[in-house]
Amino acid sequence: MFGLDRGDTGAAFHYSAEKREIRLDPGIELDAVVNLAGANISARRWSPDYKRLIMDSRVELTQALAAALAASAHKPRVLLSATAIGFYGDTGAETVDESCPRGTDFLADVAGNWEAACQPALDAGIRTVNMRFGVVLSRNGGVLKEMLLPFKLGGGGKLGDGRQYMSWIALSDVISLVELCLRDDNISGPINFVSGRPATNAEFTRALGKALRRPTISPFLQAWLVRLLFGEMGETLLLGSNRVVSRRHEEIGFTPSAPNLADAINLELG
Repeated sequence: MFGLDRGDTGAAFHYSAEKREIRLDPGIELDAVVNLAGANISARRWSPDYKRLIMDSRVELTQALAAALAASAHKPRVLLSATAIGFYGDTGAETVDESCPRGTDFLADVAGNWEAACQPALDAGIRTVNMRFGVVLSRNGGVLKEMLLPFKLGGGGKLGDGRQYMSWIALSDVISLVELCLRDDNISGPINFVSGRPATNAEFTRALGKALRRPTISPFLQAWLVRLLFGEMGETLLLGSNRVVSRRHEEIGFTPSAPNLADAINLELG
């Protein structure tokens, strides 16, 4: 297994952000490539500069990677490239799947351009899978990790009115689905990495509070305070609604091992 190095110009695989190009060691034959590149979308408020970083860190690197793989004498069998269910935009209470069109907000533009950046690999005949990630539940990172401390202290509660949907997937199921996509040569195109049972923020709040045996009576943050503290980032990530399922799981023979939110949370919390 090899990683892409940004600093060591002598590394087997090196990315130059200035030149927007990737150098691959011609002596190493790649069987599969997994691309998870991208700046953290929730690290700070979305200033114009940070929004540009969110976009460029995904699109420019993916374009460079796809072009390098396409030009390689030893093309990999498959490219798995990350994207996100933000592709669909804010769906409100409407359920969407892989057959639905792209949304119109900033994250939809990011996801759409991110996927389009894979085109050189597709043109070169490399099997390409666009992994549209939902919220990955892991005690070691992401939403679940950030929520643990306030909930353990008894300060957990819903965000806004709690009616916004969150489409989630257990980390163990992410790993299983990645393995399936690597192994099965018939799988290509976009696949939603979600459980199939989206939960509202209020439902997630109750499930986490029950797992930790802590009360979740009071709202954690009112909508106006989310907007004041976090701006567009909070409006989109914390108050936005993504009710996303997958119509492709059955097609490719994937069944989540943790389809219920309570089971997934308990599995991660051990």
